[in-house]
Amino acid sequence: MEHIRHFLSMNDFSKQDIMDVIDRAEAMKRGEPGKGPAEPLKGKSVGLLFDKPSTRTRVSFDVGIQQLGGHAIFLNSRDIQLGRGEPIRDTARVLSRYLDAIVVRTFGQEIIEEFARWSGIPIINALTDRSHPCQILGDLLTLREVGLDIMNMKASWVGDGNNVANSWIYAAQKLGFSLVLACPKGYDPVVPIDRDNVRLTRDPVDAITGAQAISTDVWASMGQEGETLARQEAFQGFQLNSEILEHAAKPYYILHCLPAHRGEEISEELLESKDSLVWEEAENRLHVQKALLELLLSH
Repeated sequence: MEHIRHFLSMNDFSKQDIMDVIDRAEAMKRGEPGKGPAEPLKGKSVGLLFDKPSTRTRVSFDVGIQQLGGHAIFLNSRDIQLGRGEPIRDTARVLSRYLDAIVVRTFGQEIIEEFARWSGIPIINALTDRSHPCQILGDLLTLREVGLDIMNMKASWVGDGNNVANSWIYAAQKLGFSLVLACPKGYDPVVPIDRDNVRLTRDPVDAITGAQAISTDVWASMGQEGETLARQEAFQGFQLNSEILEHAAKPYYILHCLPAHRGEEISEELLESKDSLVWEEAENRLHVQKALLELLLSH
């Protein structure tokens, strides 16, 4: 049986894989042709299986698949038999006979891993509670576009040790850049921090000092709405704003995967400032995902 490549986390790709995707995404954004066909997904169908609501992920994948000549089929889990209790292994095996790849946006990482275990086609992680690798690919492309050396930069994360933070850790471990994460006690990332270039602190100023790329996310992610008040209290002092950014490198760049809670994890002023790359970052999801689809479906 032909080897199937999946993209379930940043840890699935080597340093070279990551750079190849970013290089290709940059070329695609400039309109440069690749080595293969102009429409690498022509005649192919890609399922978008979503358990969670989405704006950027759904639209960027749908548009990207169409731009590559393919056909996107949106599958809300509540509208298929998976939502009525059909085992994942059965759904995965059936969809593998209809589709050429499946983009999955769900809750537990174990769900997408089960899909991959039984699937005969590539599975792409479009977000789980543990990992958001497509977001980080877009972030890395965005930072390189403004001139940062993404293998030697200093990056920081301020806020919840969530799926995006976990993916930043994997990226730093793969590429070698310096990463300091500031998370309140009790809200640490679940990915082990086992490299000298990655560090965890309780002090946002410590994390931001000298940083060129500073990222954050909402304090209460999807499914954590019941914890909102407790998290707002625990995260006091972890807001990105112009005062705390005085400690960053000059120039520095702000990233946020969106949607943002303005005035909570990030100030309105900073989100809309010249130092914010959030809109470029959102656009670049389209380009890296096109490059990712081309890579996974060209073998």
